[in-house]
Amino acid sequence: MSQRHSESGFELRPVYGPDDVAEGLTGRLGQPGQYPYTRGPYPTMYTTRPWTMRQYAGFGTATESNRRYHQLLEAGTTGLSVAFDLPTQMGYDSDAELAAGEVGKVGVAIDSLADMRTLFGGIPLDKVSTSMTINAPASLLLLLYQLVAEEQGVAPDALSGTIQNDILKEYIARGTYIFPPAPSLRLVSDTFAYCRNEIPKWNTISISGYHMAEAGATPVQEVAFTLANGIEYVRAAIDAGMDVDEFAPRLSFFFVARTTLLEEIAKFRAARRIWARVMRDDFGAKNPKSQMLRFHTQTAGVQLTAQQPEVNLVRVALQGLGAVLGGTQSLHTNSFDEAIALPTEKAARLALRTQQVLAYETDVTATVDPFAGSYLMESMTDEIESAADQLIERVFDFGSSVAAIESGFQKNEIETTAYATSQEIDSGERVVVGVNRFALDEEEPYEPLRVDPGIEAAQRDRLEKLRSERDNAEVTAALTAVREAAEGTDNVLYPAKRALKAMATVGEVCNALRGVWGSYRPPESF
Repeated sequence: MSQRHSESGFELRPVYGPDDVAEGLTGRLGQPGQYPYTRGPYPTMYTTRPWTMRQYAGFGTATESNRRYHQLLEAGTTGLSVAFDLPTQMGYDSDAELAAGEVGKVGVAIDSLADMRTLFGGIPLDKVSTSMTINAPASLLLLLYQLVAEEQGVAPDALSGTIQNDILKEYIARGTYIFPPAPSLRLVSDTFAYCRNEIPKWNTISISGYHMAEAGATPVQEVAFTLANGIEYVRAAIDAGMDVDEFAPRLSFFFVARTTLLEEIAKFRAARRIWARVMRDDFGAKNPKSQMLRFHTQTAGVQLTAQQPEVNLVRVALQGLGAVLGGTQSLHTNSFDEAIALPTEKAARLALRTQQVLAYETDVTATVDPFAGSYLMESMTDEIESAADQLIERVFDFGSSVAAIESGFQKNEIETTAYATSQEIDSGERVVVGVNRFALDEEEPYEPLRVDPGIEAAQRDRLEKLRSERDNAEVTAALTAVREAAEGTDNVLYPAKRALKAMATVGEVCNALRGVWGSYRPPESF
């Protein structure tokens, strides 16, 4: 029998026993809701209420996305998760030259307060938790959300949700950055400070390993590089004059859930333990909430296949189960057709039903941390913790996570792993059902959801109308105030909010900041 290994390269033994588990197991495990939070951040976990069921959605116009949100809420979704199109993610308006051909394609186009009003029309923002997957211009989308809430009469302290706002991983694995790292970190710190004062329940960042995993990172790399970025954000906020316990309770994380269920469960447990130790011992956090690693999970899009797409239903169910057994606070389950196109309404509903079956038809919510004490689980958790600690040290051998990013360290490590995985799939060593084994001679036809190509022209027309009807002198003055704040040390979010309320567009505010901070241009190669 050939020896099997985990995704991170650890030997998987046929039998585990007491000798495979570190000494002092009881102390290292602790109790659920207590340091080091290996067994979960809350004492009762899902025994009193299930995780938040989020479904990531957004496409075309704000009107179309709003319709999908209402459908998801009616189907039982307990939290919304907004996908933005690439121009919005990159801080360009829909009528910008660089936006051509991308408007509304991979998410919803949001150019102004008018679009945001439409996106959340008829949705009470004091009753719904909203996550927004946006990074470089995250602060601006949050301000638009706050402005819509104010128009609804909702107080800022009633708003709950998350902005991803994790710019460092964009330089590593995704690429939707705007500004260089230093001003980007300043904008993140400004957002921490703004939310501490203005939107106290909002999670100001979702430090993401998901996109690194989708780019090819192993579970150990995902944990190490994500937590290293988290450490960098904490340092930046402290350097900006904030006390760690003022902002750390609002930090959150975002991880992937793969089909390798056992290692994924161990990964989540190890990540909680590392973060608790770092926050308590390295940063002196005294508030238990500052030490808790709370996270959202999304099932692994990179593992979905266009071949025999119905098989993805099985993959997603297993991935979702791993996230739940690992103690996630919220979950998005991918639709089975996402490897082909935007999810159809039926596919999105089936993805939500997968979570509902896990929550209400299985017994995994009947007890806290079902795998606690498993020889295999505790051994694998120890292995991931040790390897991730070592990799975090390698990152900070460069001096900071930013310095490691600028050297290309994390990117090179992930690309090396991704290449090895690709070779394993090509050779058949790594089985992908329906692709390199159990394939069909002919695939069944499938009709995907398509975005109306006329959306871009309609969005341009709306922008032209908006610019002709607003008070452009007021907009110009407001954008000048944004530039002045960026040039100095004042919090940029306050003048940015005034500009957006005056109907300045996301692209115009980003351009004002580009004029001061410049745009990031990565080295051609490392």
